[in-house]
Amino acid sequence: MMRRCPLCNTSHPTLYHQDRRRDYYQCATCALVFVPAEQHLDAFQEKAEYDQHQNSPHDTGYRRFLGRLFDPLMAKLPQGAQGLDFGCGPGPTLSVMFEEAGFAMAVYDIFYAPNVDVLSRQYDFITATEVVEHLAMPGEVLNQLAEKLVPGGYLGVMTKRVSTPEAFARWHYINDPTHVCFFSETTFYWWAEKQGLSVEFPGNDTAIFKKH
Repeated sequence: MMRRCPLCNTSHPTLYHQDRRRDYYQCATCALVFVPAEQHLDAFQEKAEYDQHQNSPHDTGYRRFLGRLFDPLMAKLPQGAQGLDFGCGPGPTLSVMFEEAGFAMAVYDIFYAPNVDVLSRQYDFITATEVVEHLAMPGEVLNQLAEKLVPGGYLGVMTKRVSTPEAFARWHYINDPTHVCFFSETTFYWWAEKQGLSVEFPGNDTAIFKKH
């Protein structure tokens, strides 16, 4: 079977890790580690997993968690900036935090807020927290989000990053059956360069891209 990287579409990835449930391949071009499509959950199973998430804007612990992206991103935004929270989940919270800080927000989620109209607009900033690891076609989605940014706009991403094969083998993050793509700094640098973006890493699970 001819495998292709779901981020850059290069063929012939190499096996990176295997556990009892799944195989994990790594792309030689962009370094993305990914689970092959035939081992993904179907949409019904995937939504059943997300329905178990109990995130809410009233949960101070969850707000603190999101603060790891919210704080460094908000520090960059001009007054009146308009944003999109992409993949907001069943209990949108980051969008509420930005609204409380005076920013107009739209939300989109394929399962919980499937209003595709919001994807036809441009934004000063877009957030995707704990989203990219779930994407079957990350290249398509991330490129689309980059296109939705105005020049000078920001894309804030939160996802835990791949470090070494040894750490990957022991990593709790790969036990979630909805996690199918795993990014490293190398992968994010590669993608940013392809899109003409700059990238910085304010934390070990956050990345902020800027469109020039």
